[in-house]
Amino acid sequence: MRYQITHVTDYTYSIQVGRCYNLAHMVPRDTNRQTCTRSQIHVAPNPAHSHRHQDYFGNHAYFFAIQKSHDRLSITAESEVEMQDQSWTPGLALGLTCGEVLTRLRSSSEAECLLAREYVLDSPMIRAFSALKEYAAPYLRAERPFLDAVRELNEHIYRDFTYDPGFTTVATPLLEVLEHKRGVCQDFAHFAIGCLRASGYAARYVSGYLETLPPPGQEKLVGADASHAWFSVYSPDEGWFEFDPTNNQLASEQHIVTAWGRDYSDVTPLRGVIFGGGDKHELSVAVTVRRLA
Repeated sequence: MRYQITHVTDYTYSIQVGRCYNLAHMVPRDTNRQTCTRSQIHVAPNPAHSHRHQDYFGNHAYFFAIQKSHDRLSITAESEVEMQDQSWTPGLALGLTCGEVLTRLRSSSEAECLLAREYVLDSPMIRAFSALKEYAAPYLRAERPFLDAVRELNEHIYRDFTYDPGFTTVATPLLEVLEHKRGVCQDFAHFAIGCLRASGYAARYVSGYLETLPPPGQEKLVGADASHAWFSVYSPDEGWFEFDPTNNQLASEQHIVTAWGRDYSDVTPLRGVIFGGGDKHELSVAVTVRRLA
């Protein structure tokens, strides 16, 4: 499966911005199930300085600085990604138990395990607290196959929580998400990661795109797709496995990875500093994920 992804972000400011400095994560990374074969980023007005680099987590990061006055900023990222066939489904009821995963994570000196331990720790937007561990406890029992337990935890988050785009913001605390059981994909991914980390497991935040399909007989609308978020969990010797609590499934060929990190703050699609612009601005984001022949 091959996809073309177009991600357009437009800011309109109430007064002129004198200069700005920005960091974007909009180019899909290579993983064991996808390869980014082409990418380009267009910025208007033209940046005075820009460069690409790999960040600490191995993601593609794009820095740019605009040093002339402007009242509008537009960033268009275009990429092509080739996805590997994922018709095979792993046997989640096989493999290490929850207890064995905890023991290996705590005692192993293997390089992969040592690197995975970073994802057991608290991060800027995900702080472990007792209610998270209590929520996950019925599923993450020591004798259960670990990946099957995570699958059930993923399913219960899907069933317990209501998708509500108007309820949360980027800064809504996990405790509030748990109390009201409402939020969006970012909240559900953060919540699942919090449950796993509070229980001693390694989990990371995955940012990317999800292809959406129109109703039968209707054409796909340009810009109708969206950025998406899910999580990945680590099992020693077995690797990382991606789960999507918003849709109650393992990540599929339609889940295109842009970046991963400890939480949303590590992989924000666009963040930066502006000088000027006033206290009001308009933001529009349009994403198109199109299958290529």
